[in-house]
Amino acid sequence: MKIAIAIDSFKGSLSSIEAGNAVKEGIQKADPTADVSVYPLADGGEGTVTSLTQGLGGQLHTITVSGPLSDPVDAIYGITSDAATGELTAIMEMSQAAGITLIPPAKRNPLETTSFGVGEMIRDAIEKGCRKFVIGIGGSATNDGGVGMLQALGYDFLESPDEPIDFGAFGLSRLNYISAEHVIPELKECKFYIACDVQNPLCGPNGASAVFGPQKGANPDMVRAMDLWLSNYANLTKQFCIANGALGNPKTLADANFPGTGAAGGMGFAFLTYTNATLQSGVELIMEQTHFADHLTDVDLVITGEGCLDGQTAMGKAPIGVAKLAKEHGIPVIAFSGIVKPEAKRCNSHGIDAFFPILRNICTSEEAMDARNAAQNLADTAEQVYRALNLFQ
Repeated sequence: MKIAIAIDSFKGSLSSIEAGNAVKEGIQKADPTADVSVYPLADGGEGTVTSLTQGLGGQLHTITVSGPLSDPVDAIYGITSDAATGELTAIMEMSQAAGITLIPPAKRNPLETTSFGVGEMIRDAIEKGCRKFVIGIGGSATNDGGVGMLQALGYDFLESPDEPIDFGAFGLSRLNYISAEHVIPELKECKFYIACDVQNPLCGPNGASAVFGPQKGANPDMVRAMDLWLSNYANLTKQFCIANGALGNPKTLADANFPGTGAAGGMGFAFLTYTNATLQSGVELIMEQTHFADHLTDVDLVITGEGCLDGQTAMGKAPIGVAKLAKEHGIPVIAFSGIVKPEAKRCNSHGIDAFFPILRNICTSEEAMDARNAAQNLADTAEQVYRALNLFQ
């Protein structure tokens, strides 16, 4: 039997590749002749850098950048090399430099938080030779429209012709001028693939400030103010683009209503307008970058899963993306999970034919999430499920 495994990380326990290899080990205990391949899986959120970099044989890099409150933080990103062309790809998570988890709840304030460190990561990768970027923008602490990131790449956002605005959303309240005079020249050679699973516009009742601002520490007055500032930023950006052009897609250029522009506090708008970027569903982007569909020829079974299968899984998380693609090829799909909630039954109508929890005895959460225990439970469960499947071969 030919089997393709693509499992999302078991957060806090196993990376995508580690989980996949555990399942492979269990299957090959039951049948050493089974043809089993493991592929990385992620959705652009936490774990994407590790999963994709490991799966594609790349290297992780740690650099010190400005955190969301401008204090130094260590950010990790990956670089992979295309075997055929030698093209270097940087794999990043915005949350490494500007993530909400980097700030204690009592200090969360989108008026002050900046995305500058994301631009520093990008700039570092450009200096290392990368011209292709895969970036997940979930989990941000910012509402600065991506201006901080753009400042790190050389764009000038000014209160007066010679006075830059402050970091954070509050800086946008004083924005009057935009200049590309100091943009690093290599930026025009770069292509950005942005993992974005929200469709919110930049402004308005469904925009970045109104929908995501409160979870980042904004009160109602701050939400209203930030929405006005982002609207002004969008108008000034449109004028800038008309006068100077920009690197973004002409079809989405400075369009504050384009789906996804409100993602990550306006980071979607910044990428689409000021860089050569596309926004895509996270899991679809990752599977596209790993060429997962190309590996499904003659596959008899696809195995997926994640740490917790629930109703949210059925709404389009990574395992459902895998199942959807497998069904396009007519391949049965099973899933493994650390926890299975009652709503997980919805997954059966979204391409996952059967799913199995891996816990094998009563234990604490800490014991269940121990990496060695989780890997052993995955291997043991996969072995027994595969033995059952073999009865019907």
